[in-house]
Amino acid sequence: MPIPTPFHSRTTAVCESYEWRNWSGYLAAGLYEPSHEREYFAIRNAAGLIDVSPLFKYEVTGPDAARLVDRVVTRNIAKCKVGQVMYTPWCDEEGKVMDDGTVARLGDNHFRVTSADPSYRWFQDVGYGLNAQVTNVTTDLAALALQGPNSRAILQQVITGIDFAKLGYFKLAHGQINGRPITVTRTGYTGDLGYELWLKPEDAELVWDYLMDVGQGYGLLPTGILALDIARVEAGLVMIDVDYKSAIHSVIEAQKSSPYEIGLGWAVSLNGADFIGKRALQKEAATGSAWAFVGVQLDWHSLEALFGAVDLPPHVAGRASRSAVPIYKGGRHIGQLTSHTFSPILKQYIGIGTVYTGYAQPGNSVEVEVTVEYVRQKASAKIVKTPFFDPPRKRA
Repeated sequence: MPIPTPFHSRTTAVCESYEWRNWSGYLAAGLYEPSHEREYFAIRNAAGLIDVSPLFKYEVTGPDAARLVDRVVTRNIAKCKVGQVMYTPWCDEEGKVMDDGTVARLGDNHFRVTSADPSYRWFQDVGYGLNAQVTNVTTDLAALALQGPNSRAILQQVITGIDFAKLGYFKLAHGQINGRPITVTRTGYTGDLGYELWLKPEDAELVWDYLMDVGQGYGLLPTGILALDIARVEAGLVMIDVDYKSAIHSVIEAQKSSPYEIGLGWAVSLNGADFIGKRALQKEAATGSAWAFVGVQLDWHSLEALFGAVDLPPHVAGRASRSAVPIYKGGRHIGQLTSHTFSPILKQYIGIGTVYTGYAQPGNSVEVEVTVEYVRQKASAKIVKTPFFDPPRKRA
């Protein structure tokens, strides 16, 4: 049975929908209001407050801490300075992705890693023989994501000890809220200006109340998973066991993916340390990948025609879908759309997925399966670059 997060006394008080999800064994609000629209537009036009405490969190310390992290992740940790955060996948020996997450360097020999799946045993096994310790701090830290164009203005009024004008993209800083310590990283899962706050569980209610009190003047809303899902598709961000299957969970080899095949090739540093899976990825980089990560934009006129044939308007707005649908080219199945949604801000039906590399060129015309009144149809679409939504404020 899912257990409450440190913010549950606050989230349950405002969850009008009573729709909860099981996120890694914790209760997480799917949405707070009867519909997710206001929460989505809070992210894009004001600010959304998301409880992300269910993330798994591990700290790596000791003289060999950097060597341990370097063995695990595909990034070059030597380039990660104190006060910096890196997003990275990690792989098995065959170069297939096991998980992805962030690595924050809190000190020369002190790292904090977040992951979607439990990784404690893996990190410990990888560190065998090294003078480094891996500590599971998942329950020792509460976490909030404050995302949206007004997020900085809110934090500037709530947190002391941090100059937010100088806190760069994927950087971290330490401050206080009413004398309580808090770590802020300029990270998130929405593709917008945003921050993630890391704090002691006993301070969770106080921090939530301070943020909501100040945030009222900036349009801040508690935001659930449904709105977050739409935002992360617009940002072209992958989700484990949705857009790729972990190598640990895969039943057959065909279900596994390399970082290059899910759009994370940019996060592979073949000139860095000898991480697990490096040799396999060196070969793949030299010979090419079978699959490629793509964005797909469906043609609205095609959707209108398919639904209009049965006297219906297009039924595509609403919640994002995590159900994969086939992508075709000339009648041949060439890939799959793994996450797709109607983007309220772009007014387009979009998705992310994988296709055979030969079909991944932006502008390539394809077809996507769409179900209209129980009948499977094919809508015209085209391959496009991601992210779909990438405002300058995200990095500014």
